Amino acid sequence: MALARQYHALTKPRVIQLIVFCAGIGMALAIPGWPSVAQWATLAAACVGIYAVAGAAAAVNCLIEKNIDAKMRRTAWRPTARGELSDWQALGFATSLCAVGALVLWLWVNPLTMGLTLATFVGYALVYTVGLKPLTPQNIVIGGASGAMPPVLGWAAMTNQLGPEAWLLSLIIFVWTPPHFWALSLYRVEDYRQSGLPMLPVTHGNVFTRWHIFLYTLVLLAVCMLPFVYGMSSWLYAVVALGVCGGFCHYAYRLLRQYSDELARATFRFSLIHLSVLFAALLLDHYLL
Repeated sequence: MALARQYHALTKPRVIQLIVFCAGIGMALAIPGWPSVAQWATLAAACVGIYAVAGAAAAVNCLIEKNIDAKMRRTAWRPTARGELSDWQALGFATSLCAVGALVLWLWVNPLTMGLTLATFVGYALVYTVGLKPLTPQNIVIGGASGAMPPVLGWAAMTNQLGPEAWLLSLIIFVWTPPHFWALSLYRVEDYRQSGLPMLPVTHGNVFTRWHIFLYTLVLLAVCMLPFVYGMSSWLYAVVALGVCGGFCHYAYRLLRQYSDELARATFRFSLIHLSVLFAALLLDHYLL
């Protein structure tokens, strides 16, 4: 059981749960009405496949960054950082998990979803982790493209095509990602400084990062209204979006005016609530109105 828990920890379960949740919202919104039995089967298979490939990408990230993780309190507990799992164990686990996920998507969903999911795997596990994260303070912005793909994967799983609605959902996550992670990096700045990663608070300072968080939340407010403007949602979503985006802007403004680690932590936590409530509102709007 201890070994199983170590392998499970490599998949970054809380992150993967959010990924599958966003992909599931994309699947639901792609279907005009309540899913049929066959569509429920496809939805379940897509969730399993996406979970497996995303978990494999997380495991590869843990393997590549094991020395960096060991220097940071937030990540020092990971099995690869502690040396509890060898490189070959982590690599074998990631390879097997990715293969299983890809096979599930190929056989029970469609090749388009499999290809997009594997491309996302490469984008996060290799391009972002190896190329972007250690080289530029804009790593979160550029790398956010991979993290923003779950709704697109979900949409492709149910329709076997890519609609503009899917890209609107992806754009929301893309713009949400920088203020979300920068809030975290503010109160974990010493961890990032010690690790050598060029996160924005390390390279440009606290005030510069707080301004960026605030400006991004304003852009996010505008982007989150696009589903309503485009016509893929109605007033229920619009009201909820204005509320949670206004709350995120409020946290960012308070953070800009007077910084504290406690407020940065609260802003980070609210960002998770923001995305979850926003996508849940899309789902409710889809089925209730």
